[in-house]
Amino acid sequence: MFGSLGWFEIVVILFIVVLLFGTRKLPELGKGLGEGIKNFKRAMSGKETEKIEDGTKS
Repeated sequence: MFGSLGWFEIVVILFIVVLLFGTRKLPELGKGLGEGIKNFKRAMSGKETEKIEDGTKS
């Protein structure tokens, strides 16, 4: 999916993100994005499903 993006395109996208959200919002956006990716990976691996089935969801 991202294999066709070069460094220039990535820099332009990051510049646009900084313009839209400002530098103060970037840490919050990064934290939210990281948590979302972590939750997605956990859901894809099935660990959360196993805990729910056992009744020991944390």
